[in-house]
Amino acid sequence: MGIRIAVAGASGYAGGELLRLIAGHPELDLVAATAHTQAGTPVAAVHPQLAGLDLTLGATDAATLSDADLVFLALPHGQSAALAAQLPAGVKIVDLGADFRLLDAAAWSRYYGGTHAGTWTYGLPELPGQRELIAASDRVANTGCYAATITLALAPLIAAGAARPDDVVVVASSGTSGAGRSAKVNLLGSEVMGDLTPYKVGAHQHVPEIKQATGASSLSFTPVLAPMPRGILATVTAVPAGSADPHDVLAAAYADEPFVHVLPAGMWPHTGATTGSNSCHLQATVDLDSGRIIVVGALDNLGKGAAGQAVQCANLMLGLPETLGLSAFGVAP
Repeated sequence: MGIRIAVAGASGYAGGELLRLIAGHPELDLVAATAHTQAGTPVAAVHPQLAGLDLTLGATDAATLSDADLVFLALPHGQSAALAAQLPAGVKIVDLGADFRLLDAAAWSRYYGGTHAGTWTYGLPELPGQRELIAASDRVANTGCYAATITLALAPLIAAGAARPDDVVVVASSGTSGAGRSAKVNLLGSEVMGDLTPYKVGAHQHVPEIKQATGASSLSFTPVLAPMPRGILATVTAVPAGSADPHDVLAAAYADEPFVHVLPAGMWPHTGATTGSNSCHLQATVDLDSGRIIVVGALDNLGKGAAGQAVQCANLMLGLPETLGLSAFGVAP
């Protein structure tokens, strides 16, 4: 018997990816998977890619989840706090939602609305000192998918004094799975195919999280819905604060990181190369005309942007090797 794991919100895309990763993990034993409207349905009927996983989705309540050693909460934003409060203190939790990411209650109210539930340890191990904090925590708030991509691209540059924090501009495209699995007209195949659509322009909820994690003081962020099921490609620009080569700064920051790859000169990230992996690919240059730093980052929004990152944090929390059960390599074509 391995370490007992439960997943709340297992019928969604991130929840399904969690189930896949847990099923292939040598030390984790999936003992419960819950859903709301899909409760009582076999997992394989909801996630056909998991045929052979003999488990039925249960009701999302504390009684179903409390027997686990660690619970993943893959619930919509604003729904994790109430359930987390009902779980025993000895149960470790990784929340894939936004409920506990922000330090600033006013920022929560402005971007999400409602009451701020509090702040847990932020779940991005590659930030300086964060790996040790995650390993010592029983409650971890997983990063947002856009936030993971942009933070990995930007944080080392601001920390090293290579980029100014007060003029950051980001345009990032995401696959449709980032919007969840609920039926929505704008996510229908006929609406998405052959189209790029900006959304939540100037008001995306990941802005305060990115500023908090990177040290940026001003951030203009335009997200774009792309006609692909999964993946994020972010272009981050900032004003140089010195003469350091941004590629060299990133390469030094991530030299020993198993899941962040700063690509060789001439190679640029693309989403397909990270599909199915827990990796983020980065490349940086300086714009010949404006002189601005440009960093392009790519990752799988369900991998390093959600479920993979959550398993990486869980490994640390459980005293396991950080890379266990995770792949740094994508699936192609």
